[in-house]
Amino acid sequence: MLKVGLTGGIASGKSVVGEMFVALGAYLVQADRIAHSLMSPGAPVYNEVVRHFGRDILNRDGSVDRAKLAEAAFGPAGADKTASRIEELNRIVHPAVIRSQKEWMHAVGVQHPHGVAMVEAALILEAGAADDFDRMVVVTCNPEQRAVRFAARQKVDLETARKEVARRMAAQLPDEEKIKVADFVIDNSGAIESTREQAGRVWQQLSQEAEAGASAARWESR
Repeated sequence: MLKVGLTGGIASGKSVVGEMFVALGAYLVQADRIAHSLMSPGAPVYNEVVRHFGRDILNRDGSVDRAKLAEAAFGPAGADKTASRIEELNRIVHPAVIRSQKEWMHAVGVQHPHGVAMVEAALILEAGAADDFDRMVVVTCNPEQRAVRFAARQKVDLETARKEVARRMAAQLPDEEKIKVADFVIDNSGAIESTREQAGRVWQQLSQEAEAGASAARWESR
């Protein structure tokens, strides 16, 4: 089994590319969904987050309001970087997410020894988890497209989106640094058809490598 990290900055289109890989045959998990499940009421991560950030981040039913948590972590809109508590949040959440990712990849490997297990996560490198993967795929796009996508997703105006994307990108490694450690780079700046073609070319190499690795393992076990 081949373990692949799929990463990129905010609003780069990681999820869209991930869906393309799933359609091609990859097994994929989103770190964001793992984090969401770990913050279910009563879970250890949930308890720590509430202890650090207070009950003001909760909905009436006790669940975490992700928008309020984001504001608490990044600081109010328009605040400077010194107001950010994102590193504090990451220290609580990242270790548990990384453990869950490893457990998931192990389970995929047991069931699908010639498969490709892919983890989609924005902060693989920032969390120090790059060594958990055999290959790294980085998704990029131009800054204006990030803002347009973020505006559409969050239903805010474009200028607000530009400022918020810039603020959140400040808590992530720039694309230039991520590209340095990438095995494959997918430029999601153009038409969706171009992105799909790139994903197809990358998949061909990943799937071949996964099959070659599985074949080698079978040979060694004889």
